[in-house]
Amino acid sequence: MTITQVGLFILVMAGCFMCSSSEPNSSFAKSAFCRNTVQGRALRTDDRGYICSVLDIDYQSGCCPQAREPYPCNGCNSTTRCCDTYEYCVSCCLNPNQTSDEASSKVRIANHHSSGTYRDSFEFCMGRCRHNSKSVVHENAYATENHHCFSLPTNLSSEQPKPSIDDGLQSLAIVIGMPGQSCETACKLSKQTCQSSKLSAINKCAVLQKYFRCRGSCIASISQPAEVSPFAPSHLHPAACLFATQENVLSCEAYNEHLRRLCPCA
Repeated sequence: MTITQVGLFILVMAGCFMCSSSEPNSSFAKSAFCRNTVQGRALRTDDRGYICSVLDIDYQSGCCPQAREPYPCNGCNSTTRCCDTYEYCVSCCLNPNQTSDEASSKVRIANHHSSGTYRDSFEFCMGRCRHNSKSVVHENAYATENHHCFSLPTNLSSEQPKPSIDDGLQSLAIVIGMPGQSCETACKLSKQTCQSSKLSAINKCAVLQKYFRCRGSCIASISQPAEVSPFAPSHLHPAACLFATQENVLSCEAYNEHLRRLCPCA
């Protein structure tokens, strides 16, 4: 073999080695970067749904080790979709069975027509678990440890048709209760009876905004359809309106010292 042939052989072998060794590295580089929740003192959740200690996260890639199953929901209530830890709220929310990129991209960041929308499920879950108005109402009005909630808004969506404001209410007297009054009491003081079967008809932002000013906001909660008293503590969103995300909790008897119930009476 001549010197020229030897040189060509070495170049070919070196080229093959570089090709074979560069493919895994480029593949690794593409997959070895994660966004994560960043601010947690003890825990982090990455955008694949894995959760880990801040001591275990790979600070070069931003990824958690895949030592456990993704999407854990420790400390989360499956009914309210509220969790006691921010990072577990994000990981549980990222489960495709809970949230999809398509649904997330339709949600406005501040539930306001002028705000932008979330790019994907990870942004949605981080924002929703941190800023969800339902979390604030849930935390302060009901003294629960589940402060972080990720449920999708229901009748706040601009994609849904606007309800008929008087649907099922034409023959009723709509009574606004005093703060701390149940609808049972408010209707009784008007010499009428609360119509529990009609509570779902007033559990709509359009109806609440007809009777209350609502300060421009209508917030999803586990409470009854009502207005927060203007004199309530600031963390309870004074003068905002609340609608219930679960209609099976609607009740004529329920009351809260900071809420003015909207009551269907007859």
